[in-house]
Amino acid sequence: MLPAGRRMRLCRKKGFPRGDGVVRVGRETKGRKGKGVTVVTGLPLDGGALEKLARELKQRCGAGGTVKDGRIEIQGDHRDVLLEALRAQGYTVKLSGG
Repeated sequence: MLPAGRRMRLCRKKGFPRGDGVVRVGRETKGRKGKGVTVVTGLPLDGGALEKLARELKQRCGAGGTVKDGRIEIQGDHRDVLLEALRAQGYTVKLSGG
């Protein structure tokens, strides 16, 4: 059996999704002059699929947003809406943060 760190490196080289399989939905205000965004992390999707999902989620919330560093950021506090939308698509979702 390989040490945990070694297993993760092998998984990344083979292209398996990173993380523990749980999608996390949280709210951030840091670096945005007090304006909050809802952040979705842990999605096991590549660039094109992530952009498509972000577009669907933004339309559902009626807000703007972006995809940065494999995370979806949606303007405003839409945690409850995103939680239900992602669960309906079959993801295991948890709220993160306070």
